[in-house]
Amino acid sequence: MALPYIGARVRAPEFPSDLEWLNAGRPLAMADLRGKVVLLDFWTFCCINCMHVLPDLKALERKYPRELAVVGVHSAKFSNERDADQIRQAVLRYEIEHPVVNDHELRLWQAYGVQAWPTLVVVDPDGYVYGATSGEGHLQDLDETVALLADRARRDGRLNEAPLALRPEREGAGATALAFPGKVLADEATGRLFIADSNHNRIVIADLEGQVQAVAGTGARGAADGPFDAATFHHPQGMALDGESLYVADTENHLIRRLDLRARAVETVAGTGRQARRPAEAGQGRAVDLNSPWDLARVDRELYIAMAGAHQIWVMNLGTAGLRPFAGTGREELLDGSREMGALAQPSGLATDGRSLYVADSEISAIRQIELGARGALRTLVGLDLFEFGDVDGAGSQVRLQHPLGVALAGGRLYVADTYNHKLKALDPEKGTCATLAGTGRPGFEDGAAGEAGFWEPGGISAAGGRLYVADTNNHAVRVVDPKTGEVTTLRLHGLMAPGVAAAPGAVDWMPAEEVEAPEAAVAPDAAGVLAIALDLPAGHHVNPEAPFTVQVGVEGDAVDVAEADRQRVAKAPALPLCLPFRAGPAGRRGRLTVDVTFYYCREDGRGLCLIQPVRWTVPLKTERGGAFEVRLTFAPPPADAAAPTA
Repeated sequence: MALPYIGARVRAPEFPSDLEWLNAGRPLAMADLRGKVVLLDFWTFCCINCMHVLPDLKALERKYPRELAVVGVHSAKFSNERDADQIRQAVLRYEIEHPVVNDHELRLWQAYGVQAWPTLVVVDPDGYVYGATSGEGHLQDLDETVALLADRARRDGRLNEAPLALRPEREGAGATALAFPGKVLADEATGRLFIADSNHNRIVIADLEGQVQAVAGTGARGAADGPFDAATFHHPQGMALDGESLYVADTENHLIRRLDLRARAVETVAGTGRQARRPAEAGQGRAVDLNSPWDLARVDRELYIAMAGAHQIWVMNLGTAGLRPFAGTGREELLDGSREMGALAQPSGLATDGRSLYVADSEISAIRQIELGARGALRTLVGLDLFEFGDVDGAGSQVRLQHPLGVALAGGRLYVADTYNHKLKALDPEKGTCATLAGTGRPGFEDGAAGEAGFWEPGGISAAGGRLYVADTNNHAVRVVDPKTGEVTTLRLHGLMAPGVAAAPGAVDWMPAEEVEAPEAAVAPDAAGVLAIALDLPAGHHVNPEAPFTVQVGVEGDAVDVAEADRQRVAKAPALPLCLPFRAGPAGRRGRLTVDVTFYYCREDGRGLCLIQPVRWTVPLKTERGGAFEVRLTFAPPPADAAAPTA
């Protein structure tokens, strides 16, 4: 049935003129929307219930493309969410196409009397509030309300069916090899790294040094089982390994998938594909509705599932496929006690030592511990409540995190992806102490020492081989961190391509670097010289300024020396040629440079095609009098259309 009418003619409050807009190209006013049914979605991008509303909004927009105008009113909970740049990333990550206004001071929230996320307010074509509802699961009511108001306005000649002129944020955002990777899983025993390439709807399988071995998923949204090159996912997140089986939380499909790593095939093992709308009960895997499974952890034959949408931990027996709730009542709150009576709030990350589960409980900015014994308890290590958050190191109740999404256990310490603080934290579970390991606290993309390195909403973390692997979500990258020093580097994935390129006829999912054997270069002895790296891009192309431009230099022999700080560079939109200083040795010395560069280049005609290009130069060197002070390397990639047809 349609939403109930509020029973009074109340003019819809105006959008304040000084607010920032996304997906619009300009500030909007209520007068711009007159003649349309307007649906205001009051949301905040951390909120799982708000995420659940987005498919309903898309369905309404498809059904009523001329009659309906959806406007997202972003009213932030966390301080990180008030910034328009962070909201822009959420708009891109959630693939939102309607206008979004940044209500960072909650002025619209207060003007409309909103009290909860999400709240949906319907405004009639004359600009008056018709009705409102809160929570999720109201698609049918909203559908009937839009149809009712649109039909009335059409009969009276008041319906405006002209399309709104908008400018989506996705325009000009070129493709990258990874797109908002949510989780990583590093396995030391097999030397493999699994990456949930969430917005590319696929799983990338590499070794721990970044050499891609396989890709599961075509890149299209879907829930198709089958071979890796035919299977589809929908924004997958966490993973767990059991021998040659990789289990995947296929979050927006509300499914658990199993990848057979030997046969390179995908099958669904749990979930119906429908989102659970009420507290679910125990059942068999394919018969149970799931609710946004976000992360996984395996202990023996039990697979633990962070069911973010249900605010619970579930468990699945891998032998019988039996599924049941394991911890949490389903109420969204911080409550310790027995695991059946305790409560969680959007659990989004899991780690285990075989005796306990450690949970990144994101909405309460807490880290929780759940004992796995028969009478196991749920307790809080750090964190206080739904609206207690910040960035404070210390012990116990002093500690503040901000919406952490990932945890990893190594060497008796728990490492936390403190997502909205753009940091990694190290937590001692026994002492309850927590300290920053790496990150500045501001969004960034810099490698280097712990206090200088930049992350941008890291969402996943895993440990292997004395290193931490981090899904640096908004940077579209995997970072590698030394847990002893906090030193950060960016993992090169050796030619991984965006799926639009990989899906083109004749293309492949990954490719080796273009090998260039340079002629021997003579450099002046004992001189301070430069290694200049240049690109000769085809006409109508540019380097993607939003993607990482990575350089690694290997030095052999004693002809030249390149400082350690200059042997690895990661930057966005560097000035070209990129010049790296070197010091030449005495006359008569020989050596060799190996220079690896990976960059992204895009067409400039608005068709949105971007390609990744790895190249490796091998440069023999000698020092002799009369030699040069510059070694120049230039690479000319092919035009995008020559590399692969537009998908």
